[in-house]
Amino acid sequence: MAAATLAVLAAAGTAGVAWAKDAESQRQATAFRAVLDCRGLADNTARLACFDAATAKMGEAETRGDIVVIDRAQASAAHREAFGLHVPSLGFVVRALKPEEVDSLDGVVRAARADINGHWTLILEDGARWRQISGDLMRAPRAGSKVRIHKGSLGSFLMNVDGQTTIKVHRDE
Repeated sequence: MAAATLAVLAAAGTAGVAWAKDAESQRQATAFRAVLDCRGLADNTARLACFDAATAKMGEAETRGDIVVIDRAQASAAHREAFGLHVPSLGFVVRALKPEEVDSLDGVVRAARADINGHWTLILEDGARWRQISGDLMRAPRAGSKVRIHKGSLGSFLMNVDGQTTIKVHRDE
């Protein structure tokens, strides 16, 4: 019985590894995956021919716009621009970023104005517009104020303005 159980667990583990590799392959563009697959060829001539063909196809796919290649700096800029907006289709951008880069953002206030209820709308230098939902500020934000925004619970966002107590905010634009 124990041997049969071990055999089933081993088979499940092997299937799990195969499934993980399939999931990884599906996450990558076909043209890129073809280049990576060339690494597995033992024969030098075959491997070089594979790389030549696959990189040519990858270059053509990039030229046509079928694949998009971005570096870490571009991923960081795209994430920063979309931070606070609900854009689940851009989730792939954060794969290259560290958790602290994904969960928080530092910025500088370009303009600030209070509504009739005393809640602030802050426009950051990058154009992002954040609206205060709750909390109190002891000092009014102004152009040049430093802010740190980080993810809260349940999809909320929290902001510190010039080191003051955290306020709850929402990204409007």
